[in-house]
Amino acid sequence: MRSIRARTLLLVLGLLGMSLGLISWKSYRDAHHEIEELFDAQLAQSARLLQGLVGRDMSDANRSELQAALDAALMGGQERKAGHRYEGKLGFQVADEQGRPLLHSASIPADALQVLLSSVGAAAPSTALEGYHDLRMAGHGWRLFLLHDREDRAWLLVGERDSVRGELVGKIAARSLLPDLVGLPVLALLVWLAVGWGLRPLVRMTQSLKTRGPDDLSPLILQPLPRELEPVVASLNRLLLQVTQLIEREKRFIADAAHELRTPLAVLRIHAQNAMEAVDEHDRAGALAQLIAGVDRTTRVVAQMLTLARLEPNAVQLAMTRLDLCALARGALAELTPLALSRRQELTLEAADGGDYRLTGDAASLETLLQNLVGNALQYTPAGGQIQVCLESAEDAVLLRVLDSGPGVPLDMRAKVFERFFREGEGQGAGLGLSIVARVAELHRADVELLESPLGGLEVRVRFPREV
Repeated sequence: MRSIRARTLLLVLGLLGMSLGLISWKSYRDAHHEIEELFDAQLAQSARLLQGLVGRDMSDANRSELQAALDAALMGGQERKAGHRYEGKLGFQVADEQGRPLLHSASIPADALQVLLSSVGAAAPSTALEGYHDLRMAGHGWRLFLLHDREDRAWLLVGERDSVRGELVGKIAARSLLPDLVGLPVLALLVWLAVGWGLRPLVRMTQSLKTRGPDDLSPLILQPLPRELEPVVASLNRLLLQVTQLIEREKRFIADAAHELRTPLAVLRIHAQNAMEAVDEHDRAGALAQLIAGVDRTTRVVAQMLTLARLEPNAVQLAMTRLDLCALARGALAELTPLALSRRQELTLEAADGGDYRLTGDAASLETLLQNLVGNALQYTPAGGQIQVCLESAEDAVLLRVLDSGPGVPLDMRAKVFERFFREGEGQGAGLGLSIVARVAELHRADVELLESPLGGLEVRVRFPREV
């Protein structure tokens, strides 16, 4: 069931119907019990009254006259103008000590006492039979009360048909259930309207989202905002903010790529045209060499831009593990050593034996940081220069220092070198290396400083906390 309103209505009405059913059933059982008690009391009272009216000194003639009067009153042809239709369902019988009928009403079978004795397998009435009995006679169920009159040595049997009680209990139950049966549809309508009114803020939020354009990523504002919808709206706004940041990041990346790749691609085209138009083999070889160098530079730009895009906020998922920064530095320097040898540069790693260089970090991004720092130093240090990578261990941090003997960076330019596409001098980089370094350091909560190098060039100092 997809509808919240329908599900709530079904649940509320189901619980309400079950509760009303249990209450009605309990009321029916209680009413039935009380009616049984009341009618049983009336039977006993009728038997006591009959005991007082019919004495042992009543002659046979008087008894016959009384029987005739009873027959005329209950079964006579004269129409009764007053009375009740239940009169024919009530009756009594008076019998002697041996159970022979002496007097009875016309509404009860004359052999009622004998039928009762036969049902219990007794030849004559006894005190054990006194009390209430349920018996079926003449096609009807009867509730009987038997009383022994010891003074008059007689048995008095008073009874009524079960239909008297059943009809009364049925009418009470019907009158109790009828308001529930009639009121339940009305209550369902009221609950339907109430649930709809309660869900109106949700409908309003749905309409607000439907009317938005595809470019509208502004926060969702609903006033007044129910407490139950606050987490939903907060989650939606957070998602909209993330989507906005993602789109802005993509736009910025496209703009940066278009800005940075426009010139290299134009230069590549010029070199290619020069190679095609060259008449001399030496000129053609020079143009092709320039073309290869341009391709290498463009490849480096694209790789650095992709790396920087991967390290953007909310785009990177770091796999933080316990690692050894010294081992990572050895691996990075091993990859860059051939480049240093080709330029006759001295690339060394200095780390104290037994030092603890373990920290919590992402191995891939830390390798990128090392390659960019050392790669920049190799690029800007002239041939025959020196580059040192130093590791120092502190109690709560690991210090990484990259020193070179290059031209360095003027003091007033050090804040700008972390900006994207900033280049100084004749380096062939894209101006993204230190931007990548700054982003990796930020992800690891590390501090980056640019200082004067004892070797005469630039020193980049990165302080990594052991726990991120």
